[in-house]
Amino acid sequence: MAAEPQNIVIVGGGCAGLSVFNALHAKLSKVSSSTKTSLTLITSRPFFTHIPALLRTAVTSEGHLEEQVLMPLTAERFTQGNNKLIVASVVNVVDDSVQGQHHVVLDNGEIVSFSVLVLAPGSIWEGPIDLPNSKAEVIEKFQSWRDRFAKAKDIVLVGGGAIGTELAGEIKDLDSTKNVTIVHSNALLFNESYPDRWRNKGAQTFRDRGINIVLDDFVDDIEIKDGNVHTRSGKSIKADLIIPTRGPRPNTSFLSSLDNGDALTKAGYVKVLPTLQLVNHPRIFAAGDVIEWNEQKQAGKVTGHASVAVNNILVLLGQAKALQQYKSGPELIVITNGKNGGTGYAGVLWGIILGNWLCKVIKSKALLINMMKSTLQL
Repeated sequence: MAAEPQNIVIVGGGCAGLSVFNALHAKLSKVSSSTKTSLTLITSRPFFTHIPALLRTAVTSEGHLEEQVLMPLTAERFTQGNNKLIVASVVNVVDDSVQGQHHVVLDNGEIVSFSVLVLAPGSIWEGPIDLPNSKAEVIEKFQSWRDRFAKAKDIVLVGGGAIGTELAGEIKDLDSTKNVTIVHSNALLFNESYPDRWRNKGAQTFRDRGINIVLDDFVDDIEIKDGNVHTRSGKSIKADLIIPTRGPRPNTSFLSSLDNGDALTKAGYVKVLPTLQLVNHPRIFAAGDVIEWNEQKQAGKVTGHASVAVNNILVLLGQAKALQQYKSGPELIVITNGKNGGTGYAGVLWGIILGNWLCKVIKSKALLINMMKSTLQL
């Protein structure tokens, strides 16, 4: 008796989605085609967006990075054999075992059935890295931001995490005379996942470049009034450009009807078991930035997510023996400060702080572009 056709659907063409796709493609290509397992990748863009390089791309035309950071999904494996690439957005997920309905609904009206579903839709960003879905529109938006950065003299960045600090460094590389201020809601830069000694040291590397840092304060109204930005505590900061750099939120609104909304936390993250399966949906997995897990949202976590998800999918398909559980590793972060500097922290041993030279070598100079292209086989 022939095996029942299986369709694995992956939602999201970012680091997590592509990592899962690539690993499953490699595994399934070794299995007899009589199993008829198909692999479908659904992504809103026909290209992968390399987020660590987007800020520099938005600030300067130097290096023509837009030609490198938008990596087309044109490799043969995306349409090889039973594989399929669909460029569309998912608007709803239905997983009803009683009714026997397991499918996603796309914004073009198409319905795609699944045997196994992987949710890796990534995040929604603000400011210069809030990008449209077509390459032409992305490039147009980059040029618009470059023009704005070139003209601005007094720039306020609202948010002092990785996005705000790295953008500040890129602006100073563009023109060291520009007046840049970061307003951050915490008492120290970055967040509480990292030790105070690194957060203080990291802040000093940005102050050394003449970047102003306002801590423990908020900007509630992202508008410039009479040439100033006003903080909650009553400070007035001179500005002709203000940019929200508060970090992303999970791109999960299309899951709002799953379990009547109970599949998500209040902040919109996907509730998962240690096996990365959704709590009430054993045939649905999640990976990447959208999972509710006590760890920092970083591309570096994706390898672990993908390994566990792929193994457990193969268990469901009868091609692996035992479910695995995901466990977080130590936290590691590298923050660029322009092309030639940065600050970093590795949560191993006694906690290692990385300085300008090492951060330049690891990330700041080349922004991991070639490494990511190689890792994702793009």
